[in-house]
Amino acid sequence: MKKQYQAVTAAEAVKVIKSGDHVHISSVSNVPQCLVKAMCDRGRAGELKNVYIHHLHTEGAAPYVNPEFEGIFQHNAFFVGANVRESVQKGLADYIPVFLGETSKLYRERYIKCNVAMIQVCPPDKFGYVSLGSSVDATLAAMESAEFVIAVVNKHVPRTFGDALVHISRINVFVEDDTPLLTVDMPEPTEVDKTIGRYCAELIEDGACLQMGIGSIPNAILSCLHNHKDIGIHTEMFSDGILPLVKKGVITGNNKKLDKGKIVSTFVMGSQKIYNFIDGNHEVLLKDVEYTNDPFVIAQQPKMTSINSGIQIDLSGQVCADSLGERIYSGVGGQIDYV
Repeated sequence: MKKQYQAVTAAEAVKVIKSGDHVHISSVSNVPQCLVKAMCDRGRAGELKNVYIHHLHTEGAAPYVNPEFEGIFQHNAFFVGANVRESVQKGLADYIPVFLGETSKLYRERYIKCNVAMIQVCPPDKFGYVSLGSSVDATLAAMESAEFVIAVVNKHVPRTFGDALVHISRINVFVEDDTPLLTVDMPEPTEVDKTIGRYCAELIEDGACLQMGIGSIPNAILSCLHNHKDIGIHTEMFSDGILPLVKKGVITGNNKKLDKGKIVSTFVMGSQKIYNFIDGNHEVLLKDVEYTNDPFVIAQQPKMTSINSGIQIDLSGQVCADSLGERIYSGVGGQIDYV
């Protein structure tokens, strides 16, 4: 079959970035690492200044927050992951406080412009459709708003469905790179995690629809649900913890009002097992974050149950999940959208 696109090198592709531009980078394990490196090479060569970098949670290196790029790259992320946390806390990088469900609106309603969207996709099918893989989140909105879209075509990106499928006609330039996706192995739950998991599992009813945040606690809770029935998933993210429950038939989605029988999320993060699970799986829908985290959508799911971790609880019962004192830890994220 004739190739449906012409590829250029990463160095050639990022030449479209100009000083003062706003650049969106796709999220979590789906970061186009070769484009990030090529962009930083241009910055190091003195070809760029005052370029704004936007993204949600990303895994892997984030060299654009290094002190050497002061005045070259301005980091304004919508979520703070471990790779940029120290830089944000030191004032070398910035965080925009925003509910996860409203990150797409920042682009669609032009509160933040997007000059260049740097994404990573799977190879196109015979109809010319690629998939955004493990992360749709705000990347789809960035693509819609961007003046220029650069896509890394990578055979390791899973073909996911829902809002993840986009036609190659929406992409301006292609780069080929088959670097495996970054994997995240969740830590083994501690005895405290397991105890919390057992207590929380007692609060979850059969037929509940679950949202799970990031961390060891949500996975510890999932490990205690093996005797539950007809659990549904409508969440912003999921990881390996759902796999045993899917295999055992605990997760069916039969009680969901919307997307009955489907596992719905906006991004996926975990080991290679979870990426293999979502690849070509029509039972999984990766949706725009404006849908997954819309409180009016969430509220329609029967027995909706939100599972998240807190960092601190004060004596009056207030829970803090975004910061430690004046230091931003992760940011608001999607917890409040669901709560």
